[in-house]
Amino acid sequence: MIQEIIVVEGKDDTAAVKRAVEADTIETGGSAIGEEVLRRIELAAARRGVIIFTDPDHAGERIRRIVADRVPGCKHAFLPQEQAERGGKFGVEHATPEAIRQALAAVRTERPAEEAGADVVEWDDLMEAGLIVHPEAAQRRRELGRRLGIGYANGKQFFRRCRMLRITKRELAEALAAMDGGEGEAG
Repeated sequence: MIQEIIVVEGKDDTAAVKRAVEADTIETGGSAIGEEVLRRIELAAARRGVIIFTDPDHAGERIRRIVADRVPGCKHAFLPQEQAERGGKFGVEHATPEAIRQALAAVRTERPAEEAGADVVEWDDLMEAGLIVHPEAAQRRRELGRRLGIGYANGKQFFRRCRMLRITKRELAEALAAMDGGEGEAG
């Protein structure tokens, strides 16, 4: 049984999570997340903690931001797009139980970037690594997000996520080295 309550988008996501693990969920009802749902998530966070586990798409990212902005200190689980796809549709409900278990095992806790000290990833580190303003930036962020367990995001959101989840320059450099076969040290 997972102690934290898992925040998902809908009933099909709850069913997929429950096929993979024993856990309680709160459904946001999609991207039009209401005040009552946010209050339930706040209460859940105070009592048991929450894990935000939304679809790897724009709407899922929007929900993640809304909840994380309202409820500081959330844990985050990320599902790579390729593990959440079936029949051209993306979502937690399309993932295998094993993919869901892997995503929940690699959960990361949100903390203020200042707590990481001087070693926190900076915008210039992402530029230097070819993760922004680069012809292959999106592809590189997708692979690096998978390796770091923080999922795919556009450049601005990837930077925010690195800061929020306290990805260090060392973690970034190690993941880049593995991805590039020893090249691409950052910082």
